[in-house]
Parts: sequence; structure tokens; C-alpha cells
Amino acid sequence: MLGGMSRRPLSAPAPRSAAGTAPAANDPATDGTTAPLLAELCRLLARHAPHDGVHDTAIPGVAAVRASQPGSEIGHALHQAALCLIAQGAKRVMLGDEVYVYDASRHLVFSVDLPIGAQVMRATPDEPYLCFRLDLPAQAVADGLLRAGDTAMPQPAAMADPAQARGLFLSRTGAPLLDAVLRLLRLLDAPDDAPALAPLVQQEIIYRLLRSDEGARLARVARADSQAHRVARAIGWLKAHYAEPLRIDELARQVHMSASSLHHHFRAVTAMSPLQYQKQLRLQEARRLLLGEVSDAASAGHRVGYDSPSQFSREYSRLFGVPPARDAQRLRQQAGVVVV
Repeated sequence: MLGGMSRRPLSAPAPRSAAGTAPAANDPATDGTTAPLLAELCRLLARHAPHDGVHDTAIPGVAAVRASQPGSEIGHALHQAALCLIAQGAKRVMLGDEVYVYDASRHLVFSVDLPIGAQVMRATPDEPYLCFRLDLPAQAVADGLLRAGDTAMPQPAAMADPAQARGLFLSRTGAPLLDAVLRLLRLLDAPDDAPALAPLVQQEIIYRLLRSDEGARLARVARADSQAHRVARAIGWLKAHYAEPLRIDELARQVHMSASSLHHHFRAVTAMSPLQYQKQLRLQEARRLLLGEVSDAASAGHRVGYDSPSQFSREYSRLFGVPPARDAQRLRQQAGVVVV
């Protein structure tokens, strides 16, 4: 389950407030040339997501997401590297203490896998939240960087600001990107053409993300000699070994960094320490286990690496708002789907 986006109703009570304000509906970025493109995108997404939830399509790595009302809960998931482009509605994503609010005027890019919370902010049955999601495998991004040529991409010198290292960012949604997304979704109605043409359009989308104002942040992770690439490798190791005791010196050796450099750059990319990241992985996996595979909290905690049931219950309650047994009972009783 680790590394994917949760389809189950994994949620926690919504906080009282959050930083950030959704852009206005008349944001200039949604006017002019983008308006008819967004209208068509809404129609296509509504057809391929006929009811609330995350709907994988026949094109690998492409999903349509729908929600008919604002979320009363915060959904939690380990969100893999992906482009998330809203056609209608608004959403907020929480990474640690940071809040990213976006709508049809901006898209969200995950350059690495991150444990996040998310909540749909604007949606109605008549105008549901509709979102296009495209997975961004590391190799596909690296191939895109290679095909475009490094000189066409943002250079490391443009990324000197530590704030630009975060593995999650917002960028303006323009007509060229929307046009490519539409051509990819139209291929769902051309199943004979999709196997040959969909990979080419996906390559174009990655190219346009790399060439965007924030493209340096995606390119950085793809460069094998960058610290961000080493952090991505550390994330991969944590995902594979989340239930094991974490030894920072060993993890640093795995990715050819010093322990102090790993701490610094890992926090810059993920907004948390390696230990905090591992804790998020453990708790989210324990929650999944409680919903389907184990019946008691102590067993779930032990399966994900906790030796102390009391520590597991305490940290679970801190993240999800309630103790594990009560949370699992509440989630099983929920009829709705929390879109992440």
C-alpha cells in the first residue's frame, strides 16, 4: 500500500482554521484562452469519474477524481509523485505545518512521495470538485530532462533559495498544459490509438512541467548528482523499511550523504525529519491495517514497528485526533469517501 494514494476513507477531524486563501473564481489565470479548455476538461473528468472517489483510467498513471461536497474530514495518504490539476472546485493540502490551497488557476506538483493531509474546500452536487491526476515516476521525469536537454531546463543556480527545495509546489495553469492534458484524456475514447500516443502526450506534459516557472524544483529531483535526488532515494529506502528501527548513519550511507547533510536536505524537501517521515508511514499503514487486516490496535502497532502499545496509541492519537480503536470503529461506520 505504501507509495500509492489512499482510496479508503482515511480521515481525521478538520482543524478549526488553516493558512491560505483559495483564489477567486475570476482569477485571470482562468480567463481567456483557458476557460473553454477548463470547460471541456470538466466534461471529460465528469464522464470518467461518474461518482465520488478516485477513478483510475485505462491509461496507466492517469486518474480522474470527483467529490460532490466539501470534505468534513481531512484525508491522510502517502501521495506519490504526481501532477494534480483541478478543473472545478478547490482543495487544500497539508504538509506538516504548511498549507497549499489551489483551484483551477493553479496546479499542484509532488516531485517526491510525501505523507500529506488533504481536504476538498469547494464542491457541490451541481458543480463537483473535479481533478486530473498524472503520476510522475522518477524515471519518466529523468527521461524528460534528458530528451529536452539540460540547457533547456532550469539550472541549479536558479534554485539557490532553500525555500525552493520543497518537494511540493504550486504553479499557474496555462493553456499549453491544459491542451496536453485534454489530448491525453481524449485518448480514452480512442483505445486503439492510446497505447501508442498516450506515452507521447505524457512526455509532453512532463516537458511542460519542467519548462514552467517552477520546473527547476521538479528537475532537481531528476538530476542524479543533486541532493534532492539523494533525498528521493532515502524516501524509497524508508518506504521499503518503515517497520525497521531507523539508524540515520546507515540511511545516510545508503544515499552517500553525511548524517547532518541528510537531516538538512531531507527536511528541506519534505518539511520533516527522516524519523518524522517514518512515523507518518507507520501510522498511515497501521490505520489501513486496522480497517481491513487486524482487529486490535496492539497488533497493528506491532506490525508497523512499534514495540510499545502506549507509544503507538499516543502517536496515533496525535496524528489522527482519536485513539486507534475508536478511530477504526468510526471509519468503518462512515458511508462517504474522503478524497485525497
